[in-house]
Amino acid sequence: MKTKFLLLALICILTASLSAQTKEELTAQKTELETQINALKTQVSEIETKIQTDFPDYGWKKGLFGTVGANLTGFNNWVTAANPDSRNITIQGSFNAFANRNEEKYFWNNSLNLNLGWQRLIKDNTMPLEEEKEFSQTADIFNINSLYGYKLNSKFAISGLGEYRTNLLNNFNNPGYLDLGVGATWTPINDLIVVFHPLNYNIIFADDENMYQSSLGTKILATYTRTIAERFNWKSNLSAFVSYKDLDALSNYTWTNGISFTAFKGIGIGIEYALRINKQETIANGSDKTLQQYFIIGLTYSL
Repeated sequence: MKTKFLLLALICILTASLSAQTKEELTAQKTELETQINALKTQVSEIETKIQTDFPDYGWKKGLFGTVGANLTGFNNWVTAANPDSRNITIQGSFNAFANRNEEKYFWNNSLNLNLGWQRLIKDNTMPLEEEKEFSQTADIFNINSLYGYKLNSKFAISGLGEYRTNLLNNFNNPGYLDLGVGATWTPINDLIVVFHPLNYNIIFADDENMYQSSLGTKILATYTRTIAERFNWKSNLSAFVSYKDLDALSNYTWTNGISFTAFKGIGIGIEYALRINKQETIANGSDKTLQQYFIIGLTYSL
């Protein structure tokens, strides 16, 4: 009886020992497999990056997106306000379109930007009816550019650029800015395009030619697009002209940033903010403030 009991106890001890040893072995195997999986994920990511860099998608890519913001405010006998009885309606929209073609030996990028805004102010009941119905223009920007490049390698290309900017609804082509130039385009990563054209002529069209001067200079464009997280997109664009004739008075710079969150079927929320320095423009409009800026917060839609 004692022998059977001792054998049973020994079997239980051995079984427990084997179970513990098996668990340790399985844990070690799991750790080893996880290490292999992480290494494989890293290799897959590196291969994917190399494929995108060395073998980009060829052909046309097209898109359309924009941001629309609206604001409605009203005061009724609010005596501390500048206009105690008033209503204000503001509507502003930014629309962007692009059509880019990428081939093995060349690329051709085209983009269009349109920014329009209106404001309507009703001060009180004594305001003339015709003035109540009128919306005044608050934003009017039309910009179109076309960039062609012949590739020297995957990073550098010899390129030519044409860019035109003006008002669309009010004082069309007065002024109008046309940049024509040649130089180089650098694409260090897929999300960044840098254009450097040291031979560029900035042509300005205006009814009063004494207020504006065309000049030769360097054109710099930099566009960065990035998906920050799932459904979050960021785009930053810098357009600058550095004049050789008068660096301070004839140069101009525009920097635009936009971020959007897509919620459902291309519809989301977006913010766009822009800064501009153009002394010729501000002086011609009777302003001594060189820094211009605007921002839009509203709904976005993309196709």
